[in-house]
Amino acid sequence: MPHTRSAAKRHRQSEERRIRNKDQLTELKTIKKRITRAVHDGLKSEAETLYREVTKALDQAAAKKTIHKNAAARTKSRLAKAISATTAPVAKTGIKPAKAVAKADKAAKAAAAKPAAAKPAAKK
Repeated sequence: MPHTRSAAKRHRQSEERRIRNKDQLTELKTIKKRITRAVHDGLKSEAETLYREVTKALDQAAAKKTIHKNAAARTKSRLAKAISATTAPVAKTGIKPAKAVAKADKAAKAAAAKPAAAKPAAKK
């Protein structure tokens, strides 16, 4: 318990700020999770819409010192990078995406180009 009136006021203020900050951080986490799900599901347009929402929320949180400005910038950068790497979801037709096919072809060519390594003769 605070011993003075000023200490009691500071306690009240800090409690109000803690609750406000917690609410804002919870909202940020929720939006980030929604973007992550959209990226994972390949919904690029939805992720881009949510990205505009989260950038505004991150900038506001940084302006109010709820989070550090560099943390906000880092989060925005990571989310933007994930969104730009998003591709359309792969249909379950058994057809591999182009990137996977190219990678498999490259590995097959590399294996074919290398001659079978001769084993050294056994020592007697």
